[in-house]
Amino acid sequence: MQSRAAIRYAKAVIELSLEKGELEKVYADMQMIQSICKASKDLQLLLESPVVKTDKKQDILKAIFTGKVTALTLSFLMLLTAKKREGLLKDIATSFIDQYYANKNILRTVITSVSGVSESVKTKVKALVKASYNSEIEITEEHDASLIGGFIIKVGDKQINTTVKAKLEKLKRDFSDNPYIPEF
Repeated sequence: MQSRAAIRYAKAVIELSLEKGELEKVYADMQMIQSICKASKDLQLLLESPVVKTDKKQDILKAIFTGKVTALTLSFLMLLTAKKREGLLKDIATSFIDQYYANKNILRTVITSVSGVSESVKTKVKALVKASYNSEIEITEEHDASLIGGFIIKVGDKQINTTVKAKLEKLKRDFSDNPYIPEF
């Protein structure tokens, strides 16, 4: 869950990038920042460390991101460290991406299966979700071998589970709740 501060900073960056006409570029920057923060535990620990001075953190962020992000994003990173909020960087990037999707009316849909689903299934899911929610759809695919078969579709906070694993668990619950009570 993201903090209020992360949500507010992300909203400010969205508004500024819309004003400057750089929303798509800043969105790409935030995706990169999010992936770098997720991949590098050391960077996240450094950003959260109260021992490392602000100017050192700014130098490190400049070294990492100069030439790779827009001037607006780099200025935002410097402002963030000056305000001692650099520990929120990953959450801010995540919140920015969420708000970007809301701004563009794009609904994220996650399909989890054992080994992937065909393009025809993705097309059908996309059409059904688009018709139900009247918005653009972005499908992300995940793999989970423990599902045995079938798939799980997550749209926002709703989930459809058609996996063999879920059906076996339901059978197990049904059999453990034996309504038969022997008469003595």
